[in-house]
Order: sequence, then C-alpha cells, then structure tokens
Amino acid sequence: MKIAFYSAKEYDRELFEECGEEHEFLFLKDHLGVETASLALGFEVVCVFVNDELDRPVLELLYAAGVRFVALRCAGFNNVDVVAAAELGIMVARVPSYSPHAVAEHAVAMLLTLNRKTHRAYNRVREGNFELNGLMGFDLVGKTVGVFGSGKIGLVFCQIMKGFGCKVIVCDPYPSEEARQYTLVTKEELFSQADIVSLHCPLMEETYHLYDVETFAQSKRGFTLINTGRGGLVNAKASIDALKSGQLGYLGMDVYEEEKDYFFDDQSSGIIQDDVLMRLMTFPNVLITGHQGFFTKEALQGIVETTGENIMAYASGSELVNEVK
Repeated sequence: MKIAFYSAKEYDRELFEECGEEHEFLFLKDHLGVETASLALGFEVVCVFVNDELDRPVLELLYAAGVRFVALRCAGFNNVDVVAAAELGIMVARVPSYSPHAVAEHAVAMLLTLNRKTHRAYNRVREGNFELNGLMGFDLVGKTVGVFGSGKIGLVFCQIMKGFGCKVIVCDPYPSEEARQYTLVTKEELFSQADIVSLHCPLMEETYHLYDVETFAQSKRGFTLINTGRGGLVNAKASIDALKSGQLGYLGMDVYEEEKDYFFDDQSSGIIQDDVLMRLMTFPNVLITGHQGFFTKEALQGIVETTGENIMAYASGSELVNEVK
C-alpha cells in the first residue's frame, strides 16, 4: 500500500521503515494543507500529525488525489473535519493512547522546573554564579493539585502528585471509577481551591479557553498552571495579563493555540511573528516547550504500532477500532 507521511521527521522515517517493509512510503517534511495536499496524488493513505490541516477544502483535495484513509499518528483530532470526511467517504483513525506516562511525567517535569527554577539555576552555575537569590520555590507536599480530565494521562498525573503528598482534586463530567479515589469537584471549586492546575482534557466547545479572563480571576491568586493537553484550552492573551498582575504565578506550556506555524521546526534563524508567544517567552516564570510531552522512546513505539495496526485494519477491511466518527 502507498502511504504518504506529512510533517515527517527523521525519527518517523526510521521507526516506520523498520516495521513496514511491505508498504511504499513517501516521507514529506511539509505540513498538510491546501498548498500541499496534491503531493498525495496516487496515495490511498496519508499519515498525518497533530498540526496538519484536515478541514473540508483539504479533505476534498485529498479525495480528488485518491486518498481514502487518513491515519493520525496522534490522539487529538480537533484538526479534522469529521463531518466532511464522512461525507466524502474518507475513513479516519487515530492513536487514542500510547504512553500516558510520557505526557504526565513531562507535566511534572515542567512543574518542578518552574517551582525550583532549575533551568535558571543551570544557566547561572554555568556562568560561575552560585547565588540563590530569586531561586526560592515551595514544597509540593500538602498543596492542592487540580486536574482537569481523568483519562489515562490525567490519572497517571494524579498518581504521581499523590506520591508527592499533594491533595488531588479532579474535575471531569464523566469520571471513571478509578478517578473516584480522588476528590471530584466542579470547575468552580477547582478554580478556587487549586494551588496547582494541570490540564489533561480534550479540546471541545465546552473546554475551549477553559482558562480565560473570567476563570483566571476566579482562580487562587499566584497559582501554577501546566498545560500539556491542547493549546486552545488556554487563552494565551489572557494569561499574559494574569501573569502581569500576579494572579497567575507560574505557567508551563507544552502546547500553544497557534503552534502550528512554529512548533516542530527550527525557528532560530528567523523572526517569530507571533507577538503573544514572544511576550510569553519574556516572563521568567513561564516555561514553554515545543509539544515534546509525547516524545519518549516508549510513546513513539506505541504510536508506530497503533498507527500500523490502523492501516492494516483498513487494508484488510477489518474492524477499525480506533476510527474517528
């Protein structure tokens, strides 16, 4: 089967070529969009990543090129016009989970880095500066940690924070049985009680800009916010005002609402035109990473395996258990 990969990195090529000798692969560095959809001409399957565009115009171009199956090598599918895909007869499948520990542990790493300022200490010591002023943190033990979303990643994060001796509260409209071991609260209760908040919920109409001007104001003053979920969960412009006023004490972002134009590529030789992103990068109490939460050996292997299973299920006409509908 002929498969075109968009937004492909060298690690994608290496991992997929190892387990797909029976397929013909085309690895494209280009992101999928209206301008690049024609590159899939003659390919029945395209394999795409989180920031590739799959709106109606792109899907129509893919269909005209002969594409009948879209394999997402990620969990999120908010970049896909599911209705348009169904109308065109293009099947779509995703990787619902890979290594929940990868993202959860990255969220914890961001929290610890922001709190104990290890990134700043590292740079100081390299310059021979061993001064401690400005590096004071706080004990995690006894702090109230609020978690939005009790899926696999959220639950792993809860477990880790419980190990630090934190009080864990969870907000989820459909909590699993495992989530019920923690204190279940409403959004409003979480906003007002949490010293630390970590976002692990999907991006939907109900969660879009979960943190905006109003909800930042409802939150505990000086709280820490970690977002390894979806960029659209946080109104970045509102976070700037919250940081400036001290309402938001620390912000860790592995995702950003407008990241598709910047993340996963080297921007160091150019001018970043996004003024909001650039302003956030100036704050000493903000830590931004380039959507690397998933980036572990185990998670990548899981993504490759599940994506391969999805493609094989489509090719054989078997049940597509990870289909996006």
